[in-house]
Amino acid sequence: MSTIASQSSLPATQTSAGTAARLHVVHDRDIDLAGAERGAAVFLSSLGVDLSQEGLGDTPARMAKAWAEFFSPRPFDMTTFPNDEGYGDLVLARDIPFRSICEHHLLPFTGTAHVGYLPGERILGLSKLARVVELFASRPQVQERLTQQVANWLRDQLAPLGVGVVLEAEHTCMTLRGVRATGAVTVTSAMHGLLREDARSREEFFALTGIRR
Repeated sequence: MSTIASQSSLPATQTSAGTAARLHVVHDRDIDLAGAERGAAVFLSSLGVDLSQEGLGDTPARMAKAWAEFFSPRPFDMTTFPNDEGYGDLVLARDIPFRSICEHHLLPFTGTAHVGYLPGERILGLSKLARVVELFASRPQVQERLTQQVANWLRDQLAPLGVGVVLEAEHTCMTLRGVRATGAVTVTSAMHGLLREDARSREEFFALTGIRR
């Protein structure tokens, strides 16, 4: 598993008051499209797909590009701002759409993420919550790990008083094959700080996400 490459002139927690901090986040995967295309051709041919048929000749190339897109999160700047007004209530982005790939069968799972935090000294640009979800979703995953990675990264980079993440997803490896449990939804959550330790804060978070506990 490749790592996340991060570059920043100053981390968010070391920035002087009154200024924005930017953490430039990129992924460091080397993608060999030609190799992926050759592998796709072997894979499809091994499954009995006749690539000489009309319309299938370019399928390995299209398949390689599609999977490269799945595994390439867009780079972004995680911009934070000083919490000058001392805002101390929950900030929540609800119903963030995401898609990822089950690492066991390489089939998609899709759903929505609810990501919230209790601000400390800094606040985060709202669109960045969705960017962080995309960052960790764009790789072979299990939902439990994905949920924890988003929560851990926000905890470490933003230093909030609390972080909460809930993912709701439908896994095609479960709905289209195997048990074929159409409509089944898997829910996972991860909490840090006050959202884990304080019952009232935690209940407020779940109430705003619409998740029944």
